[in-house]
Amino acid sequence: MADHYDALETRTPQDREADLFARLPDVLRAALKAPAYAERLKGIAPATITSRAALAALPVLRKSDLPAIHKAAPPFGGLVSAPLGSFGRLFTSPGPIFEPQAAETDSWGSARAIFAAGLRPGDVVLNTFSYHLTPGGFIFDSAARALGCAVIPAGPGNTEQQFELIEAYRPVAYAGTPDFLKILLDNAEKTGRDVSSIKRAIVSGAAFPPSLQAEIKGRGIDAYQVFGTADLGLVAFETAGRDGMVVTENVIFEIVRPGTGDPVPEGDVGEIVVTTLNPHHPWIRLALGDLTAALPGPSAAGHTNLRIKGWMGRADQTTKVKGMFVRPEQVAEIGKRHPELGRLRLVVGRDGESDVMTLKAETTAASPALAEAVGATLRAVTKLGGKVDLVAGGSLPNDGKAIADERG
Repeated sequence: MADHYDALETRTPQDREADLFARLPDVLRAALKAPAYAERLKGIAPATITSRAALAALPVLRKSDLPAIHKAAPPFGGLVSAPLGSFGRLFTSPGPIFEPQAAETDSWGSARAIFAAGLRPGDVVLNTFSYHLTPGGFIFDSAARALGCAVIPAGPGNTEQQFELIEAYRPVAYAGTPDFLKILLDNAEKTGRDVSSIKRAIVSGAAFPPSLQAEIKGRGIDAYQVFGTADLGLVAFETAGRDGMVVTENVIFEIVRPGTGDPVPEGDVGEIVVTTLNPHHPWIRLALGDLTAALPGPSAAGHTNLRIKGWMGRADQTTKVKGMFVRPEQVAEIGKRHPELGRLRLVVGRDGESDVMTLKAETTAASPALAEAVGATLRAVTKLGGKVDLVAGGSLPNDGKAIADERG
C-alpha cells in the first residue's frame, strides 16, 4: 500500500460499484429527513435506488441554483437536517453559498489527493489557500494534518512574510493556486530569496495550462492538480500516472448532457454530477456546472477508479437571443422529441443587425421533412425561429457545447 492511500483505491471497479450502491439507500433516507430533499425526492423509495439507471431518474440539483435556495431558507435551503451545532465550522462562498464543515477529521476527504502528490507524514506544507470565511484553507489544512504533515497556515498574499516562513520552516510542499505559486517563484528570483525547499505542489482553484505546468516543472517543482468544491470536498485528483485525474472514493460520479440529468455515452464530454455518501450532509446528484469526459482504463499509478480528462470548461451556456434566454436544456429537449438526431449544437450569430440561430443536428436520416419538423420544434421550444442544418453523424465536435455563441 506504499503507493496508495488505502485499499479502496485499488479494489476492482465491480467491488467499488457494488459498495457505493449498497450504501446509497441509507444516504437517501438520511437526505429525506431534510425538508428540501423530502420535497425534491417525494415518492422516491430509497430501497429501489441501487443502480446507475435508477439514480439517473432522480432530479439533478444545480449548484448555480444554491444561492437562491439558500436565500429562500437560510442557511442551507432546507437541504441539511443536522443542527448547526453538530458541525465543526461554518463557511460561505461567493453567491453566497453557505457551507458547513463536518466535525470528523479530513471532512472534505482530501488527504488521499495530497498523498497521491507524494506528501508523507512528517512533511511540512506551506498552505496559501485562504482561511478567511471560505473553506479553501481548511480543506487542505485538515487533509495535511490527517496525513501527519505540519502545516504553515500562510494564506494568500504578503510575499515578503511568505519568504520568511519558507526560509525558516523549509516546507517541502506548497498548497494553493498555480497563479500564486508563480508569483512566489518570480518574486523569490527577483529578490534573491531561497524557496528551494519546495519540491512539490498541490494546486487548485484556477486554470493550470500546459505552459504554466511546464514553467513550474522547469523550476524543479512537481505540481499535482486537485479538483473539488467547497460543498462536496474532493472530487478528483492527479496521480503519479499523469494520465488524467482519478475520481475520489466514496462518491458516485456521473457525466451528463448539459441541461439534463441524462448520462452521456462513454467518452463524450458532459457536465459533472456528484452524489456523496456522507449521511451527515448528503448531496444527491449535485450538478457542478463543469465539463469533463471519461478516459478508458485504470491509471498507470494503479488507481482503479474512473479517470477523467479534468476540467474542460463550463456547462452553463445560457445566452440571450433577441432578448430571450436560450438554455442547454431546451436544446436537449429538441433531441428528446426527435430520437433520430444525434449531437446537437445551436449556433447563435448575427445577420446584419439581427440575431440568428442555426441548429446543427447530426443524423443518418436527413430529409427536408425532418428538417422542417425539427425547425418547428425549435420554434416551439425556444419561442424563436431558426435554421436547421442536418449534418452527418460524428461531424460535430465532442466538447460538451450545446450552444455556441459566435456573435463576438
